[in-house]
Amino acid sequence: MKEYNYYVYIVASRSKVLYIGVTNDLARRISEHKESLIEGFSKKYKIYKLVYFEHTIDINVAIEREKQLKKWRRDKKINLIIKENSNWDDLSKEFNL
Repeated sequence: MKEYNYYVYIVASRSKVLYIGVTNDLARRISEHKESLIEGFSKKYKIYKLVYFEHTIDINVAIEREKQLKKWRRDKKINLIIKENSNWDDLSKEFNL
């Protein structure tokens, strides 16, 4: 049985506007954010810095987690990011993007 990868991720702008998404190819999706290839919220607010992500092999888990995070208050999202990435580093450097 083939194992699939899914990611729930948070990207941020310089002014810390946040976008939460889910993807099966994190490197590709972050590249799309960085190159402003997708019209919408993240392009409008120049949201391209990967500050947090989670991995799962179950798409349903990923979708439910994305929904959960989107319902959280902003301060709770920020605390999640700080817990894992206190300097708000761009984690996409792990993917050489």
